[in-house]
Amino acid sequence: MPQHLRRTLRGIGLVCALALAATACGGSGDDSAGKEVSAGDIQSALKKGGTITVWAWEPTLEQVVTDFEKKYPAVHVKLVNAGTNNDQYKALSNAISAKKGVPDVAQVEYYALGQYALTKQITDLKGFGAGKLADRYSPGPWNSVTSGDGIYGLPMDSGPMALFYNKKVFDRHKIAVPTTWDEYVDAARQLHKADPKAYITSDIGDAGMTTSLLWQAGSHPYKVDGTKVGIDFTDPGAKTYTDTWQQLIDEKLVSSVPGWSDDWYKGLADGTIATLPIGAWMPANFASGVKGAAGDWRVAPLPQWTKGGTASSENGGSSLALPALGKNKELAYAFAEYADAGAGVTTRIKNGAFPATVKDLESPAFQNTAFPYFGGQKANKIFAESAKHVSADWTYLPYQVYANSIFNDTAGKAYVSSTTLSAGLKAWRDASARYGTEQGFTVEK
Repeated sequence: MPQHLRRTLRGIGLVCALALAATACGGSGDDSAGKEVSAGDIQSALKKGGTITVWAWEPTLEQVVTDFEKKYPAVHVKLVNAGTNNDQYKALSNAISAKKGVPDVAQVEYYALGQYALTKQITDLKGFGAGKLADRYSPGPWNSVTSGDGIYGLPMDSGPMALFYNKKVFDRHKIAVPTTWDEYVDAARQLHKADPKAYITSDIGDAGMTTSLLWQAGSHPYKVDGTKVGIDFTDPGAKTYTDTWQQLIDEKLVSSVPGWSDDWYKGLADGTIATLPIGAWMPANFASGVKGAAGDWRVAPLPQWTKGGTASSENGGSSLALPALGKNKELAYAFAEYADAGAGVTTRIKNGAFPATVKDLESPAFQNTAFPYFGGQKANKIFAESAKHVSADWTYLPYQVYANSIFNDTAGKAYVSSTTLSAGLKAWRDASARYGTEQGFTVEK
């Protein structure tokens, strides 16, 4: 799912020093922790019935709930929109702290999952047999829900990256669609020279986009081993990214229009913002928010850092997790598996979700879907190919929510001052390290 509604939220989910209270921050309510729950146990629970509460903002779950209740009439599912991403995380953390009103199932984005797993605020799903589902998912999403030998959520969707581009603008100025990031910089120069009001993309500094591009470049800025954390934005992959992106910033080749603003949608519609490197969940946003440019846009593979490469990464995506203090664990797991690995996946795809399941990504029906918005292009073929090439060795910080919240105050300065992007990333590293130390982590120097 898109992450454009993030707000600064300090210390979300970290109600006590993480390293010192990893077992005390809400894990005691997990009555299923460490015990095996068989398929028979789950079927018995479904037959007996009961009520579960699901906190999620993903609209495709509405029909899933209806279908689930129809299949299991003894079960009632209360679907609650407690806010989008950070707003929900704040509400969830408050409920866990108060030990009151905690949902049975919660939507948690991949980048945020680690903080809840480390503090044992969500249930390890191994005991429910979740390990048997591993082969159903593409590498990026499955890697994002696992930590050590634990499984802390079921992948709900994914965001393999692609390049959305305005074909009408590229054709008008006779600019070739870039296949490498160097070609992307050249295309940015050509476009802005041909039309000083037009920019290759809009970028004022976004943590999610930055980490996605670092991921694709082969950077490994985060290393996590329990409460030991390493943060380093100086490896070769990071340098590849900063050297290239700095050119766009220095030459003022990217628009300063904030993403997801009215002006941003206007720029996408009138061609003054000509591309978006972003996750595969984006088509629905084009269809609903940029209606006037239907037929102008197309999808291409994400530009590569090396010619002939195929590397990709994820941008966005969520899981369904079981908070440790939630009740009715068997029913909660049954719902999560139905929604993320069962019939609910087909339902959500029909309603616009982008799957994390290999079977669906590879199905002819999915790949041959024509997108009228993109001139009839079968864009899912590009998205599915991207999903195959997402490296599974990416790691987020266990407090990535906080780290992302301070991106604009650190790395973001590269977009509005003489600070270089590499210096901005160092400032981000230092601020994230200080916070980690304050929270009880051992942060490598």
